[in-house]
Amino acid sequence: MKTENIFNKVSVSAIVIFCVAVQFCICGFAQAMDYAIGADLSFLKQAEDGGTVFKDNGEEKAGLAIFKEHGYNWIRLRLFHTPTRLPNNLEYTIALAQEARKLGFKFLLNYHYSDTWADPGKQYIPKAWADKSHDELVQAVFEYTRDTIIAFKEAGVLPDMVQPGNEISNGMLWPDGKLTDNWDNFAELMKAGINGVDAARGNGKRPLIMVHIDKGGSKSRTKYFFDKWHSYGIDYDVIGQSYYPWWHGTLLELRENMIFMANEYKKDIILVEVAYNWRQAEYKNKKAPFPESPEGQRQFLEEVNRVVLNTPDNRGKGIFWWEPAVMGGLRRRGMFGDDGNALPVITVFDKFTRR
Repeated sequence: MKTENIFNKVSVSAIVIFCVAVQFCICGFAQAMDYAIGADLSFLKQAEDGGTVFKDNGEEKAGLAIFKEHGYNWIRLRLFHTPTRLPNNLEYTIALAQEARKLGFKFLLNYHYSDTWADPGKQYIPKAWADKSHDELVQAVFEYTRDTIIAFKEAGVLPDMVQPGNEISNGMLWPDGKLTDNWDNFAELMKAGINGVDAARGNGKRPLIMVHIDKGGSKSRTKYFFDKWHSYGIDYDVIGQSYYPWWHGTLLELRENMIFMANEYKKDIILVEVAYNWRQAEYKNKKAPFPESPEGQRQFLEEVNRVVLNTPDNRGKGIFWWEPAVMGGLRRRGMFGDDGNALPVITVFDKFTRR
């Protein structure tokens, strides 16, 4: 009787372990298959609210619906602290995230930690934080991230992924967190942002954390940044890279860097900012890798996607176009012509997502 009880307990334990293992494998497989076909559509709501009409094959449709019909499954939205001229405040971003979630999009939230654009050439401290010491800035980043993530969660749009900072190759919140001199400060600011995400999510699923730099075609500069970053032991999930060929190198250099990152850091990689012009702009005085034309733009995205798909160990996890629905001068990098009609580039993922 005693032996039988022990056998039964062992059998039950084995079954439980087996079930957990199966569930883990199923979840892991599902996550591995989630290839991000993404678009930064942060200006979309402003454009449509202002009367811009988007069309696909001449038919007027909501912008989000057009992307959904062409296989897009992720939306990336930036958030400024207190913008004065740009629309991307908390209320606006929540509203756009809600519309995207209704259509089944996953949501990447992009913190700029600024009142305006933050990129490798500028990382302006929000006006509200201008007189703070380093320790006060760390606390402000934590509290602001926590409170805004809570707001997204309460609105039913807890992000699936969060990137604290935008193109942070040279740090953020200058001069306090400017690199290369202030790595300790920068690391504490980034850690505060990540801790803010964790403090806010409650019992919700932890959003993936992306660290985003702008060195898509540079193995050496990527190695410098992430070797230093890893020395601080700060946990994250995804490497984000920007890749605009006129700034960031050739497709072969992109390929070399994708292979390097996958093998060296064992992290998933997303090209979170990618674009190419459909009319002449960047290649007026030098030869272009692809024609700056609607067809050349499509060819560019197809080749970039091929590089990402061929990343070792299935570490290439997707591409986000920046910014398909932008108006004004940068419309040349978008996915719609001057008449509002979708360009050929929007069809690149049709063959991957349609049955």
